[in-house]
Amino acid sequence: MKQLIQNYKTGKIELTEVPVPSCTSNSVLVRNHASLISLGTERSVIELGAKSILGKAKARPDLVKRFFQKVQTEGLTKSIQEAMARLDNPTPLGYSSAGTVTETGKDVHQFSPGDRVACIGSGYASHSEFISVPENLCCKIPENLTMEDAAFGMVGAIALNGIRCANLTFGETVVVIGLGLLGQLTTQILKAYGCKVIAMDINPKKLGEKNNFTADFSFDSESTLIEGTEKITKGYGADAAIITTASNSSGPIDTSLEVIKFKGTIVLVGTADIHPERNDMWHKEAQIIVSKAAGPGTFDPIYENKGIDYPLPHVRWTENRNLEELIHLISKEKVNTKNLISHKFKIEEAEDVYQNILKDTDGVYTGVIFEYKNKDTLDQKLSYTDLPRKKTGQKTSGKEISVGVIGSGLFAKSLLLPALTKIKNIHLHTLATTTGTSSHFNSKKFLFKEPASTNYKEVIENKDIDAVMILTPHSTHSKMTIESLNEKKHIYVEKPLCISEAELNEIKDTLITLESNGKTQSEVPLLVVGYNRRFSPHVQKTINYLENRKDPLIINYRINAGYVSPEHWVHDEKEGGSRIIGELCHFIDLVGYLTSSKVCKIYAERISGNNKTSLNSDNIAVTLKYADGSIANLIYTASGDRGFSRERIEMFFDGNTIHIEDFKTTEIFFSGKKKNFRTSGQQMGYQEELQNFFDAIAGNEISKLTKEEIFMSTLATFKILESLQTGSSITF
Repeated sequence: MKQLIQNYKTGKIELTEVPVPSCTSNSVLVRNHASLISLGTERSVIELGAKSILGKAKARPDLVKRFFQKVQTEGLTKSIQEAMARLDNPTPLGYSSAGTVTETGKDVHQFSPGDRVACIGSGYASHSEFISVPENLCCKIPENLTMEDAAFGMVGAIALNGIRCANLTFGETVVVIGLGLLGQLTTQILKAYGCKVIAMDINPKKLGEKNNFTADFSFDSESTLIEGTEKITKGYGADAAIITTASNSSGPIDTSLEVIKFKGTIVLVGTADIHPERNDMWHKEAQIIVSKAAGPGTFDPIYENKGIDYPLPHVRWTENRNLEELIHLISKEKVNTKNLISHKFKIEEAEDVYQNILKDTDGVYTGVIFEYKNKDTLDQKLSYTDLPRKKTGQKTSGKEISVGVIGSGLFAKSLLLPALTKIKNIHLHTLATTTGTSSHFNSKKFLFKEPASTNYKEVIENKDIDAVMILTPHSTHSKMTIESLNEKKHIYVEKPLCISEAELNEIKDTLITLESNGKTQSEVPLLVVGYNRRFSPHVQKTINYLENRKDPLIINYRINAGYVSPEHWVHDEKEGGSRIIGELCHFIDLVGYLTSSKVCKIYAERISGNNKTSLNSDNIAVTLKYADGSIANLIYTASGDRGFSRERIEMFFDGNTIHIEDFKTTEIFFSGKKKNFRTSGQQMGYQEELQNFFDAIAGNEISKLTKEEIFMSTLATFKILESLQTGSSITF
């Protein structure tokens, strides 16, 4: 299918062929008929993308600050890799469209295939032939509306939310500054709600009838607006001012302060510099409100991605209800979108259209619609990719290990996939992700040989693929691991292996069945989890000193993990499990590797805070007792400063001490002498673990991570949760 994307690193805009996105459980797959260009928003995104690296840094100083904090703790090389992975990313353009539902997720109940829907949302309702949109970002279209009318959904919902922020009542007077598409929709909605509208735009062409201008009064300069508003309101001023223009200056705010009444409200829907004079604010006791997109629910992953609505008695107008109201206003002819359409283009013309818009050629652009060909004949069974795939049996070499990868998030793009490209004698076969842009872009970037896919089963079930790498969200790991085992694929799954003890037992049972049915051990697939730290050169150097120890180890391991918002998916019980399950398994594995022993007892305590500013279960102390008598204390905290070192390991044994700091320096105090081992940056073992995985598959080396060790560290995380819940130590 065709989709319009911009490379955020280079700024290049490209209409490209990508796989059709997958339909997730809380989303609907929609065949677009029309999508609307939001000139203000998309122009700003495009112009930012077109800036140099230095220009982007100046525009986003907050991200630059975070980058230097990361350099302090994780080193320059790793920080640059992650930063470049963020930049070198395809960004779908567009956020407002309309089309027909072709498929629904298993948890979607209000839509069915064939329904006509308006769709909104950045990254969802994009300029693409097919889109996958969460249920809460869609609404049905009445029969009397065209797809073009409904494609105005997002911009109209933004206008509605701006009006609601002004807290208006019938008959009040409102000044609208800026008469682009957003401003004209704001004006129409205000009139539909019985308000008197005074509008201003410095471009006189936007005040004419051709642009469906409906304000009661109009002005083309700040000075005439101020003078006119004073006369129209008899010197009292407007009840509110809504700014819908895009500006880098404080002019719109200053003008708004001039025209509003005492205790009036200024709502910033567009952009402007918010640095008003204190005395001006004081004189009128004015308030400034920055409207957040289409309303409550915007960018809330629980609302948007999981489809959990806010209860109407408590939140009357969410972004979905604003969308429904906008569609209702259009259907009742209270808002006229037809006259707002200045241009229509085929999606195939998209690249030229954007160039013309950026150059302001081909007339005044207001509402610009992309039209899409009708693909009623599309076979949904083949919709996961429109690109031809090679037939099976086409490996390039019998000596090579053919690899399929599922998932390409930031961690994969910045660390694992670059490391994978350095491994010799492997054949990068297919990359599959849920979105077409991601799978297509990263498949090309990392030189996968086969066309990208959005159906992970095309990787698992492909007979030509020997090994599968699962780099997806935690909740999918167990399911994909079991499916891969049943297909007798070698598996590298990023941690954690699974998020519940029931899933762990199911994986164990699957392996037991394979082992009992296999004629030889070589017929059983290799399973490893991404416990990279044991492969770090710092750990391997340490192991040499631990081999001949006589007494048990005492280990202190402190992890300054950093704060993660409670709303982040990793905290979700069904999706991420928790940070204990998703991250502590890393450190438990490493301690088990250092002791070469099994955990036999666990005791854990967490802080008792407000669980908001400092999440209780993200700040825990864990004591582990091992079968050989060793003990380890883990301190895992999200309350520390990110500028401080992230990980510190101290080991005490036989009168000796070893100290590893952030996998950059190792100090060895052995037999009264001190030795130092340093690396240029953090050496976390990513390259080494992948090399060992593929060497073990090829039979050139034994895997340094056994399934027994994997099961032990995974089970230990569940026992930590049990200890926290019961307040007692757990014996294995």
